[in-house]
Amino acid sequence: MTGVCEWLETAREERWGILTDLAFAVVWVTLVELIFGLFGGPTWAYYMFMLAGIAAYFGFFASLKLAESQR
Repeated sequence: MTGVCEWLETAREERWGILTDLAFAVVWVTLVELIFGLFGGPTWAYYMFMLAGIAAYFGFFASLKLAESQR
């Protein structure tokens, strides 16, 4: 029974992690779309902002983990 409880807890943590990842991606893409929809800009800059979302994702969650560990 202990194994089942551990498996359920791990599945719950992974589910929230996936939802958090999805929420970050949706917010990032929405912001980039709004910025380039309102102000325009070259296509290469649009793609660079989309790629910058990868660095922003890892930077945000790394700083979040650091803040939690300093508590």
